[in-house]
Amino acid sequence: MNISKIILISLSLAILSQLVQSIDFTEKDLSSDESLWDLYERWRSHHTVSRDLSEKQKRFNVFKENVKHIHKVNNMGKPYKLKLNRFGDMTNHEFRSTYGSKVKHCRMLHGGRSGTGGFMHEKTDNLPPSVDWRKKGAVTGVKDQGNCGSCWAFSAVVAVEGINKIKTNELVSLSEQELVDCETDNQGCNGGLMENAFEFIKKNGGLTTEIIYPYNAQDGSCDSSKMNSPVVMIDGHENVPENDENALMKAVANQPVSVGIDAGGSDLQFYSEGVFTGPCGTELDHGVAAVGYGTTIDGTKYWIVKNSWGPEWGEQGYIRMQRMVDAEEGLCGIAKEASYPIKLSSDNPKKVSLKDEL
Repeated sequence: MNISKIILISLSLAILSQLVQSIDFTEKDLSSDESLWDLYERWRSHHTVSRDLSEKQKRFNVFKENVKHIHKVNNMGKPYKLKLNRFGDMTNHEFRSTYGSKVKHCRMLHGGRSGTGGFMHEKTDNLPPSVDWRKKGAVTGVKDQGNCGSCWAFSAVVAVEGINKIKTNELVSLSEQELVDCETDNQGCNGGLMENAFEFIKKNGGLTTEIIYPYNAQDGSCDSSKMNSPVVMIDGHENVPENDENALMKAVANQPVSVGIDAGGSDLQFYSEGVFTGPCGTELDHGVAAVGYGTTIDGTKYWIVKNSWGPEWGEQGYIRMQRMVDAEEGLCGIAKEASYPIKLSSDNPKKVSLKDEL
């Protein structure tokens, strides 16, 4: 293949990638139901969303309200923007039910938090002004949980992948599906707690890779042959002191940390870019991971949070959330129930190189 053809293909793929990321609209699209219907059809085609005739009218009404909300918020001068993403014709209730981890419900089932009771990062001082574990090679690419409330598994895996990279210098993409299928203290696609995932990994002698036990976005029977091929081990987990953003900073300065947030608001559903400042509640319903923190040029402090809704959502799959707010639990409750895995050595059940993963 000659160079010109290679360049043409590369440009085509780049354009296609940009098209897939979002679909824009203008004031003209909002001018009438007819123009909004045309926008809805473009959105459905863009995201390959299939609806039967009876469902389309119902979904169009939801879509219309979502578009108006996005337009309204984007004209309010907030430090963040929204966009019309693949969740465009879902009600906020449907969105929460599908993509949340039901942290509060799971906490009621399991009672108090587990963990060693210590906080190994307590004496960390002279914190750097910014941290980004992505730049240190300790964060894998953004993943997509699909129509499964397994965010707890993705959150836990980010933290385990991170500490494994820090201790072994190997970045290995681990299996969320093993946790969904085999971790019986949680409820798979119906939600769970990150600390239960950490304890399962410890007791099981490790977690296998995403390649060995791939993700399929649904509950399944535990495949013991794959589960019995652990690749990355941990020694347990600790909880960050509750409602303390300073303590969370100390933990994140040392490793990626699993956090729960209230992700139920429409603004989070359609978040696109910027520092998210709310509104949001503090009823934890979604597991994500804090992989860094920083400060904007104008002085706004923020957390760097990795999500599991695919790279189209937010800032290539991430959200910057305002840090050090007045509420002691942090914005959207981010400081309420943070936890992280402990790994004391570079030992693993099986050494895996990056070549093996590729």
